[in-house]
Amino acid sequence: MNWEMLSAIGQVVAAIGVIISLIYLAVQIREQNKERRRAGINILTVQWSDLVKTGQESREFAALFLRGMRSFQDLDAPDKLSFSAFFTRYTRNCEGMFIYYRDGALEKALWDEVERTMTDYFAYAGVKEWWATRKHWLTDEFRAVVEAIIARNPEPKLYAAYNLDRSSKT
Repeated sequence: MNWEMLSAIGQVVAAIGVIISLIYLAVQIREQNKERRRAGINILTVQWSDLVKTGQESREFAALFLRGMRSFQDLDAPDKLSFSAFFTRYTRNCEGMFIYYRDGALEKALWDEVERTMTDYFAYAGVKEWWATRKHWLTDEFRAVVEAIIARNPEPKLYAAYNLDRSSKT
């Protein structure tokens, strides 16, 4: 064996080492990206849970919420403020999920769940009325998503069993 052959073997071994290192690096980056996605989704899930608790913890807010679903315009100023605060948080949360979806960090199946929930809410006249007052706060891209949902004119059935006509008079 001469020096040239030893040099060639050394170069092959070095090349294999570089390839193994690159594969290891790619696997680590992929795992890190998955973990970052999970962390982002966890944050959004916690925010969603906190939002949902609002209606569960206060009968007064629940009644206001149901009245607001029927008509935002018929609420008095303090109730409009509470209803608006809820839906501002809600739409910001949905916008965050949309950005995760758009950037590939949220799977389509999960985004579809969010969009179905948004469709249920935006089917109600009161939410559409509220939207007209606050849509300018959100990104153009997300606003287009909500406008497309509203344009489909979905039937308001999320709270059909709650008898909103009777609930709105409480």
